[in-house]
Amino acid sequence: MKIALFSDIHANLPALEACFKSIDEQKPDAVYCLGDLVGYNIWPNEVVNEIRKRGIPTIAGNYDQGIGLMSDECGCAYKTEPEKDMGKISISYTNHLVTPVERKYLRTLPSHINLEFQLNHDKFNLLLVHGSPRKINEYLFEDREEKSTIRILEQANADILCFGHTHKPYHRIFNTGTEGKDHFRHAINIGSVGKPKDGDPRGGYVILTINDNTSINDKDSIQVEFIRFEYDVEKAAKAVEDSPLPNEYAEMLRKGV
Repeated sequence: MKIALFSDIHANLPALEACFKSIDEQKPDAVYCLGDLVGYNIWPNEVVNEIRKRGIPTIAGNYDQGIGLMSDECGCAYKTEPEKDMGKISISYTNHLVTPVERKYLRTLPSHINLEFQLNHDKFNLLLVHGSPRKINEYLFEDREEKSTIRILEQANADILCFGHTHKPYHRIFNTGTEGKDHFRHAINIGSVGKPKDGDPRGGYVILTINDNTSINDKDSIQVEFIRFEYDVEKAAKAVEDSPLPNEYAEMLRKGV
């Protein structure tokens, strides 16, 4: 089974359209969205409706939750006062743009999707979340201590945990087996469609392939492919500059930071 996973569009319609074009070329068997459809750009309603039109199973991101509740907080961990000030403008503007139908959709999105596979006499659990299984806005960075990440995977009973939120893609594999019996678990950050932060302005998503021989005892029995695609970054950046949003968000799109 070939599964496409994407996340963190953040109201960037040109990026989402290019993402869908790329995903269609991959011909996946299933497609899932891991949240944060809105915020930081001018197309929150259009992004929501493109995803709804395709019937894509979607979970709530922290920004979706905030807008769904018409809150002035997005659950974002801004580090500096200027970042906080820009964030207030973004959530206020997004609340202004989002219409009641789209807001209701965001408010009713589930917090996670759990898929259980029965393969080779093993149960194989794929858990899709936005931030972490514990909290919608928890950041699971690549340099997180191994013991901490393993604890999160085990407590969630996740053999594969896919998530977004940090906008920085990576794949880590851990062997949590005991007494000489391997049990491999995977932590996969699928990156960001519309607001990448890894220095590459191209959008990104993941193709996860689960085969008929996939097993928790074989770390190479799943395939994880990180796809990057070009999109009209300048159109998205110019849209920010022509709106009440801070111009800094336009520069972030151009630089992928």
